[in-house]
Amino acid sequence: MKFFDCIHAPSPRRTRMLIAEKGLDIETIEVDLATGGQFNPEFSAINPSMTVPVLLLDDGTALTENSGIAVYLEALHPDPPMLGSSAKEKALVATWNDRCVFEGFSAIAESYRNFSKFFAGRSITGPQKFPQVPDLIERGRSRAQQFFSQLDERLGQSPFVAGDRFTMADISALCVVDFAQRIKLEVGEDQTQLKRWHQEVSARPSAKL
Repeated sequence: MKFFDCIHAPSPRRTRMLIAEKGLDIETIEVDLATGGQFNPEFSAINPSMTVPVLLLDDGTALTENSGIAVYLEALHPDPPMLGSSAKEKALVATWNDRCVFEGFSAIAESYRNFSKFFAGRSITGPQKFPQVPDLIERGRSRAQQFFSQLDERLGQSPFVAGDRFTMADISALCVVDFAQRIKLEVGEDQTQLKRWHQEVSARPSAKL
């Protein structure tokens, strides 16, 4: 297997942390998004969507989404169970992973990619060019703030995002909170549960990769 990563990008960090939590040794290939490495013909042939992460299997199959990569690695290496063990835990991990993506990542990306000059003409990932929409900058920020509040409330109910132990849901949530720094959004002083959790999970070795 080969893992196509970008050390500065928030999305492949989720897979990078998962690999570390499972103690796996997978060949890693860095794709430099800052210099347009995703548009390299060799890489775009592997993933026409021109995004990372990508897990390239030995038979040539390319898994291009964090969720699919996680399912694959969990099936091969079930311990520790990062996608949940019981039916309820699996459902909660999946639910909060989806919420992190659609309410967290997408909101921050909506704001960031529409104000950063680096993404001028490329406000959406992929091969097609899309102009920036300034009206989406504040909307994305507001959506992210709302998600932070919901995450804080959730963490007041359980020590980790999906329950009593660290799972893929925590990896996704951590990457969302850290990604928010790109739009200068920090955990609020009144969001004590989110702050407590963030400090704890940030101390894990995988979080430092």
